[in-house]
Amino acid sequence: MNYGYFDEKNKEYVVTKPDTPSAWANYLGSPEYGAIISNNAGGYSFVKSGANGRIIRYRFNSVTNDQPGRYIYIKDDETGDFWTVSWAPVKKRQDKFNYECHHGTAYTVIKSEYSGIKSEALYYVPLNATYEVWRAKVTNTTDSPRKLSVTGFVEFTNESNYEQDQINLQYTLFITKTYFKGNFIQQKINENFDDPNRERFFGLAGQKVTAYCGDRDKFTGRYRGYESPVGIEEGLKNEVNYNTNSCGALQTQIELKPGETKEFIYILGQKPEKEAAEIIAKYNDISLPDKELAELKNYWHSKLNNLQVNTPDEKFNNMVNVWNAYQCFITFIWSRAASFQYCGLRNGFGYRDTVQDIQGIIHLAPDMAREQIRFMLSAQVNNGAGLPLVKYDHNPGKENTPDDESYARQTGHPSYRADDALWLFPTISKFISETGQADFLDEVVSFANNGESGTVYEHMKRAIDFSMNNLGPHGMPAGLHADWNDCVRLGKRGESTFVAFQLVYAIKILRVYAEEKNDSEYIKYLDEIMAKQIEILSQCWDGDRWIRGFKEDGQVIGKRTDIEANMWLNPQSWAVISGVSTKEQAEASMESVYRELNTPYGTQVMNPPYHYHAFDGALMRCFNDYTKENAGIFSQTQGWAILAESLLGHGNRAYEYWKECSPAYMNDDADRRVIEPYVHGQFTEGSGSPFAGRSHVHWLTGTASTVMVGTIEGILGIRPEIKGLTVNPSIPSEWKQFSFTKVFRGKELNVTVKNPNGAQGSVKAVTVNGEKISGILIEEGTLKDKNEITVEM
Repeated sequence: MNYGYFDEKNKEYVVTKPDTPSAWANYLGSPEYGAIISNNAGGYSFVKSGANGRIIRYRFNSVTNDQPGRYIYIKDDETGDFWTVSWAPVKKRQDKFNYECHHGTAYTVIKSEYSGIKSEALYYVPLNATYEVWRAKVTNTTDSPRKLSVTGFVEFTNESNYEQDQINLQYTLFITKTYFKGNFIQQKINENFDDPNRERFFGLAGQKVTAYCGDRDKFTGRYRGYESPVGIEEGLKNEVNYNTNSCGALQTQIELKPGETKEFIYILGQKPEKEAAEIIAKYNDISLPDKELAELKNYWHSKLNNLQVNTPDEKFNNMVNVWNAYQCFITFIWSRAASFQYCGLRNGFGYRDTVQDIQGIIHLAPDMAREQIRFMLSAQVNNGAGLPLVKYDHNPGKENTPDDESYARQTGHPSYRADDALWLFPTISKFISETGQADFLDEVVSFANNGESGTVYEHMKRAIDFSMNNLGPHGMPAGLHADWNDCVRLGKRGESTFVAFQLVYAIKILRVYAEEKNDSEYIKYLDEIMAKQIEILSQCWDGDRWIRGFKEDGQVIGKRTDIEANMWLNPQSWAVISGVSTKEQAEASMESVYRELNTPYGTQVMNPPYHYHAFDGALMRCFNDYTKENAGIFSQTQGWAILAESLLGHGNRAYEYWKECSPAYMNDDADRRVIEPYVHGQFTEGSGSPFAGRSHVHWLTGTASTVMVGTIEGILGIRPEIKGLTVNPSIPSEWKQFSFTKVFRGKELNVTVKNPNGAQGSVKAVTVNGEKISGILIEEGTLKDKNEITVEM
């Protein structure tokens, strides 16, 4: 069953059935003022931190499911019947309640019609603002006049810290008061401290407030919930709270002639009284939301439009053009800060997460990427490692590190990861290749600790040094605390083939830059250590697969003859990506992946799961079989498998993997998938689960960027280089033609790829503005402001 459809023209996903298998969410604003909203208006808002800046409540994983939220109640004053603009929480019979939710780029619109009243709520955070707006429209579609009471409701937190608000009730129930200020409810926390950052407001513009309530328990009534609050049944009674729980409820009574529409606007934020009043007054101009919505759309659509594809697969187009791209921006901006699974308690940016997330937006917003790369370089320790967790108040040059006991105490991360800094190499390479800004290598950036600074080139050298200074007994990079897979603990001197492949890849990237700088001695050094790593890795080939690594006691992990976990995905894909695999090894290992790991919903991270025969350090055993890292389909790895098959010219296989992991291909099987069919999740349950295909942990996942990279560079074959751009697709043989428009270094490229013979890969000819070029590199110097390019396969 499906619960909605993609509207690519408007860049929206439209939910048409409100009782979705889980809360299907969207993101509004930014971490300066962030809001998460579901298709039934559930969710929460916060200032700067989901953990320490929470404004309104949301009860995670609760029986009531997706409550509370941003509710607009409508009551027929003549019959006493009431409902909400969103289907929940009142939940009228669906055969009587027409509903749509339009999730767009940083806005959500919920539309409904019930009992002859059509209603609409637009939710958004204005661009660069630190408050949110709900614009309501109510229309009488009957032939008779209607008298209605409309009430906006929000439940405030009593304390900005999420845990304190939910747990330390002997304190938080006795620190708040609410006041009515003419057209808004003001909440004050610890009023005696007179702190303007401890004041919230919920206001109404465009209509007169006829009644109000600032006490949640008075609003809901005893033993009631949001579905049948006494404050709606009996009307609000102008009550505020003193201790207990705060809320904002503002009621306005309206009369509608037949066909008449009335608009009014609710505003929510954390501001002192004077500033709140000024913000609300602006919205007496009820046309303002339309202007602000247009600004939001223009901002986001202008970024998404930097690459637009047109292939025979509409689902592919929707994901590349809108939803995968938009999710990349959301993970880039929000990291893992707040969702319906991440409760906001993570106290910093994961190093590898954030550096990987950058890759997903480089082709759309390279300037944004550049700033974030600088930031992450400033979180690199002078020994070359990345800080495992970069604190939100990161102070470059003055940070403590895992070498300091205080860092582990503050962050919960006691040691370095083997892979963190190695993710800098593909990210920096993709940025320089996209922009041509090779001078970025000469920029000077502080290291995280001790006040030392170095060029970007020096930062990259230090990352190589860190790996080479931390080798295991065989000479491969030591496992340290963990590699990409936090559940693989090989021991401090254990060794990971995955990281060794990453190191070879990093050396190849850095060697190109060393050549440009005529750094001959360093080139010689890179050649020596790369040859050594490849030689060592050659001993890790096990017939038709690469092993996973070695424990520090020498035990081999991931042998073909192991009873459990004898096949691992990442070493196979990264052996191809790094170029270490020979052609024969690549074909054999990726065929083993398909045979032993592939499922209808993606490739499992390894198989069989650890159950009885796990090594000491295989932490994934804590999970049920075929779940998360224990033979689940860990979604981030799918992008690497897609890229590896594409690099081998296996267009059909790469596309098959893309479809298997694509949320859009589960739109008609949404009850199986459960989470949103328009964004990737963290993992999907594997083949042996009784719920195979069920996905979990929505939105904030590195899957967005890895699949985007696998799709753009792999399937579509769009591969920038310092001197220009190559288009070398690896597509399904059924695609006889596709096209794309891309903005590349300020120039427009209109590219048509022709595939009349159904090839999966290999380009025969490239024509640029009517002239056939030699080879496939489209040099930047040959490009005009607008270009017509044909690629023949």
